[in-house]
Amino acid sequence: MKKSISTILLAGLSLFYSKNYAQDTTLGTTGLKINGSADVYWKYDFAKHSNINTFFTEDQNSISLGMLDLAISKNTGKAFFVGELSFGPRGQYRSLLNGDQNPTNADNSFHLQNLYIDYAFTDKLNLTAGFMGTFVGYEVISPTANFHYSTSYLFGAGPFQNAGIKATYSFSDKISGMIGLFNDWNTYQDFNGISHIGSQISITPNEKTNVYLNFLTGSSEGGNSNYSSGTLLDLVANYSFNNKFSLGINATDYSFKSDGGYYGAALYPKFSIQDNIGIGLRGEYFKVKDEGGLSGDAKTALTLTGNFKHGGLVFIPELRWDNSKLKEFTKSDLITATPNAIQFSAALVYSF
Repeated sequence: MKKSISTILLAGLSLFYSKNYAQDTTLGTTGLKINGSADVYWKYDFAKHSNINTFFTEDQNSISLGMLDLAISKNTGKAFFVGELSFGPRGQYRSLLNGDQNPTNADNSFHLQNLYIDYAFTDKLNLTAGFMGTFVGYEVISPTANFHYSTSYLFGAGPFQNAGIKATYSFSDKISGMIGLFNDWNTYQDFNGISHIGSQISITPNEKTNVYLNFLTGSSEGGNSNYSSGTLLDLVANYSFNNKFSLGINATDYSFKSDGGYYGAALYPKFSIQDNIGIGLRGEYFKVKDEGGLSGDAKTALTLTGNFKHGGLVFIPELRWDNSKLKEFTKSDLITATPNAIQFSAALVYSF
């Protein structure tokens, strides 16, 4: 990690593009295409209040909404565009950007998940500009692209989306890279000027393995004390042992430009019992770095999840146990600190 920035950036040229393409399944070669998803959930915390505040399953003992997600795309030769809007809590209030980002305007009910244009100069070189789901991390906002319905601490800590311009080049059928200039994290527009540099390298040595190395650094509006002012290094990898069992990994280190940050890792073993039934486990360790002489919390989380599919519908039951070193959870009296929290959730996700 002591390489020069230019070497890291050049090495990182590709994960962004590869991941975004994997997520954008609606892209076609002719007419306008429309796809999307809808999701609802119920969550019960055994402390009888919302204890585990990772994204998208905050509501306690309530039949709650996720989001309605609508995406349109069109391919016209070498150029294509993607536009994606979400409506509802998962897309609007819990993805950081609320409509036009004006906190005094409570009338907005939508959020832009993606709005970008891509042009293929050659069969190896692409240029993409706009607002895109981040290239960092294993999990994403859309519930259709995650096996687990609740999300990891690494997902909640890192960027959700990046606006910017990036170039992607395929060196071979096994190695490609991306390099780009980006706004501050999770912003449609950058009020202190384009100030982040990001990169990615994608390696696919064989049909069973893919590895992504990510890099993102910069200074946000507000200076070095701003949360998104810092340097992030990220690894995502997947290995398929056979057509039934696979293992994913995500490891991240983020250092603030001032002091502090976080690091952690998560493992994602998954097993397909049959074509429409799967079971998966997420094991995560997440550590807030010590700052100003204060110890940061360390969390361990285990999430056991089932997937039951029928057509476009997926039923996702999930049992989750979290442990906090600094006892950041509370018991049912909302006062007594406890190191552990347990919740059960059940979600319905429909894709079209």
